[in-house]
Amino acid sequence: MSPGGWKGRRLHFIAIGGAGMSGLALVCHRLGAEVTGSDRGDSSYMGRLREAGLDPRVGHDAAAVPDDAEVVVSTAIGDDNPELAVARERGQSVIHRGELLAELCAERTLLAVAGTHGKTTTTAMAIWALRQSGADPSFFLGGELPGAGPDGRAENAGLGEGEWALAEADESDGSFLRLTPEVAVITNLELDHHSRWGSLAELTAAFRAFAAGAHGLALGPGVEALLEGAAPGAGEEAPPDRELIRFGLEPVPGTPPPAVAPNLVAREIEPTPGGGMRFRAEGAGIDVAVEIRVPGRHNVANALAALAGIRLAGLDAAACAAALASFPGVARRLEFKGEASGARVYDDYAHHPTEVSATLEAARELGGRRLIAVFQPHLYSRTKALAPEFGAALAAADEIAVLDVYPAREQPIGELEGVSGRLVAEAAAESAAGRTVWWLPKAEDARSALGPRLGPDDVLITIGAGDIFRLAEALVAGGEGSP
Repeated sequence: MSPGGWKGRRLHFIAIGGAGMSGLALVCHRLGAEVTGSDRGDSSYMGRLREAGLDPRVGHDAAAVPDDAEVVVSTAIGDDNPELAVARERGQSVIHRGELLAELCAERTLLAVAGTHGKTTTTAMAIWALRQSGADPSFFLGGELPGAGPDGRAENAGLGEGEWALAEADESDGSFLRLTPEVAVITNLELDHHSRWGSLAELTAAFRAFAAGAHGLALGPGVEALLEGAAPGAGEEAPPDRELIRFGLEPVPGTPPPAVAPNLVAREIEPTPGGGMRFRAEGAGIDVAVEIRVPGRHNVANALAALAGIRLAGLDAAACAAALASFPGVARRLEFKGEASGARVYDDYAHHPTEVSATLEAARELGGRRLIAVFQPHLYSRTKALAPEFGAALAAADEIAVLDVYPAREQPIGELEGVSGRLVAEAAAESAAGRTVWWLPKAEDARSALGPRLGPDDVLITIGAGDIFRLAEALVAGGEGSP
């Protein structure tokens, strides 16, 4: 990325403290742009911006918007935001974050990772493997990768001197359609963001458009069959020299084989004594033993997806496979937070039933006499659509607690009126075969109820894409502070 076109450019980020927005702001700042921004609350991302020399404001105020700046927004910013309103009133340029990401990525050869589940970890694994094996890619990640920044700090974006950029491609608002990847990886495909996509068919067509121009395409289990059934759109003809890798895990004995056989397979999958996984990746020009420090078959799939993308990029997959042995994991992905009364406390970002199932399956591999799952639903629309599925997924735990919905950008009005986390708690109780299910609307309720019950060798995991991680931190701190 050349700084020539960025020096002197002024950018103001509304909601600069988000995972994706803060990374974009940091990269633009490092390229020489003058960056300002604000967010409704403070966060670790805001702290990282301050360390880089920026001065993000807490709270939105029309007076904070420079009148000569381009204004960067995400889909979560409503029309009533005072900073967006004044920018439009003045006729300032308003840029969606996806447009800015595409502009940054256009200056490199792009490897983009999309999918309903696993895209953050898959992207992070590819970033880590490439950097550890001597490559120097630029990267844009929707989470924090420990050790990716200067002095071993966590980073969610970075500038590299190499040819490649690696980006997590977000389908939640359709912004991934702005990207033009040379290599596209699609981990899986399920309907998740119900307020954006009206049907699985509509979402599938969007994924097909995302992948249309890629010369290298890696598809996870079941994705190819879905994409074949999607109606083609304008300009969606695949490049004639496209290379395709279908990746997948060797089936568990007694389960049916996949509809489309993979040509890159993870075999001999087993947990390691240290809580990670080992397997052998075979096919598509790869034959290598792999060991990772993070648990769960879903992380085996993520590692295989990362290797598929690296292989399609013409990079050294064997060297990258070896580098994955030191991959530290991603913040809020089965992240160990500490101990509380002898119990091990973890936190995970899972916010779809498939992710919750995978997280609890991996948590079982951590041992422990009792697995306690504390779930905070994310978005009213998702809760309304998937409450029974969430309940069934949570029933894999020995004890379950459900908090109320983290609303993010939604309000429980109109067709969402009356939706609450209680729907998930009731569904979990129906599936839990008499095991304890708690309906604890507030984090304070959960801390008071669960804290005294924790004991040695318990495993408690907080789950959700909202602020439930604060509950995990409060439990570890012995109840001090606010969850």
